[in-house]
Amino acid sequence: MKAYPKVIRTTHDLIADLQSKGMSVSDISLAEKAIEQIGYYRLRGYAFHFYDATAGKFRFGTSFDSVLQLYYFNCELSSLLFTMSSKVEVALRSRLCEALLCLGDPLIYLDPSIFKDKSIYWKNLGLLCSEINRSDEVFIKHNYINHDGQIPIWAAVEVMSFGNLSKFVSNLITGPNTPFSRLAKCYIYKSAKGKDVVPSLDMVSSWIHSIVILRNMCAHNSRIYNRSTNKKPIILATDQQNPSPRYYGLYQFLLSMKYLRPSTEVWNAFVREFEALLNKYSTYVDMNKLHLPADWKSHLNIA
Repeated sequence: MKAYPKVIRTTHDLIADLQSKGMSVSDISLAEKAIEQIGYYRLRGYAFHFYDATAGKFRFGTSFDSVLQLYYFNCELSSLLFTMSSKVEVALRSRLCEALLCLGDPLIYLDPSIFKDKSIYWKNLGLLCSEINRSDEVFIKHNYINHDGQIPIWAAVEVMSFGNLSKFVSNLITGPNTPFSRLAKCYIYKSAKGKDVVPSLDMVSSWIHSIVILRNMCAHNSRIYNRSTNKKPIILATDQQNPSPRYYGLYQFLLSMKYLRPSTEVWNAFVREFEALLNKYSTYVDMNKLHLPADWKSHLNIA
């Protein structure tokens, strides 16, 4: 095996390297503890935008504390977003179940006729079967014992991964009196002219997929601050940015959650917490690094 060219550096070496590149470290002991508990490369992600690659130096005034505070901000932001995305997910599971039950069959998810692409349907069903098989939930065991292993939709939907739930929804057939038409009515929005509009399957699917991505980022403690994505959900005309942004990120994720919110009350409470968090870290947070427009509040708030 080819030897890796870089040498292993101690915590002391890493701090010295940051200092040599212009980062001030006022408390060496605190910096050492932070690096040992969090990890140098995880923390380095919050210093990217302070670094001038041309000069090979951090911008004047960059401190280790500012980087650490951005990490703490990201942790609190991630926790807040994870909680809200979980509420969206739980409501979606319940609403999907109710929409499917309108056809009157507890095992309706086993019927390929309600799905567009049959090959995708069988792939998704295979994933669901594996998820059911791995589950040790009491309600799954109950159906094994009492109903010959038949799992009704209200039980199956509870053990689907969020990603598989997204795939099931995006593969539903559309049209009048279909389960999707019933589900979509839970997410009616106002047009620019103030009219009620039922979202299309493409819109709902893009919103769910965005939240799945965000949820995974939060679950894996990934950096959200100063991070862009090439996955752009379908944004309503009233929330479009003009000119269109070069990068997409938190703003689009937030809008996806707004569109799929479980209730207006729950969403407005989240927005208040989000604003409070921004105010708490206002000294350190650059709003541009969150890809939030100047009028973000008017887009997120619901009267």
